[in-house]
Amino acid sequence: MNNLNIGFIGFGNMAQAMAKGLLQCGVLSAQQIYACARNYEKLQKNCERFGIHACEQAQQTVISSDIVILAVKPYQLEQVTAPLKHLLKEKIVISVAAGMPYEKMKEMLEPGTAHLSMIPNTPISTGCGVIVCEKTHTLNEQQLETVKKLFENCAQLVFVDTDLLSIAGTLSGCGPAFAFVFIEALADAGVKYGLTRDVAYQLVSGMLKGSGALQLESGQHPGVLKDAVCSPKGTTIRGIGALEEKGFRSALIHAIDAIEGKR
Repeated sequence: MNNLNIGFIGFGNMAQAMAKGLLQCGVLSAQQIYACARNYEKLQKNCERFGIHACEQAQQTVISSDIVILAVKPYQLEQVTAPLKHLLKEKIVISVAAGMPYEKMKEMLEPGTAHLSMIPNTPISTGCGVIVCEKTHTLNEQQLETVKKLFENCAQLVFVDTDLLSIAGTLSGCGPAFAFVFIEALADAGVKYGLTRDVAYQLVSGMLKGSGALQLESGQHPGVLKDAVCSPKGTTIRGIGALEEKGFRSALIHAIDAIEGKR
């Protein structure tokens, strides 16, 4: 994708994770990425880490880019896009703000603007991300293929209906935080029984990465894979019993309920 430039409007944690992933996976060179942000001094420092272009004005970022990624907070989108509408109409526009599906975004963009709403997660920075994409969009076939090729080497793209965009984004976007709590807690148990913290983190994180890869590769139900590890009267099934006793499953479901506003 040597002839493709992308620009970030807003360069916070998520935008930086996306930029790092694209660079680390060799999808783009640093010279193909532009960014702007409200605090230009901070932006310069962040851009220097990646070797990408720091722009003082959002207009400069849009003009320099073929794909523009709107990575500001949802409440800032309307104010940010208003003076850029005429320029954005000539670009592929991607919004990564939570709670901003096509129907909301089309009110902020000029008619005919090529737009796609997506929700990435921070592991994209390692080339192992997940991006939830809304099925409803205004990209033509060629534009959609361009976006897929841009991100498919650093993330798994999953397209969902608009009414499922929130829950899908919650699972993949908030899920890493839950996973990190799981890693920390399981590692704490290892430390309790004598492991150094570095070794405990290495064991747990590697186990989690491999377990996810096994489920994706095999396509088997997680319960089947769990049963394959649990021998009759074995140690693992006793651990599973303890997790069930403490409400492990229901705690995770309640966490999602809290995020989705059901509690």
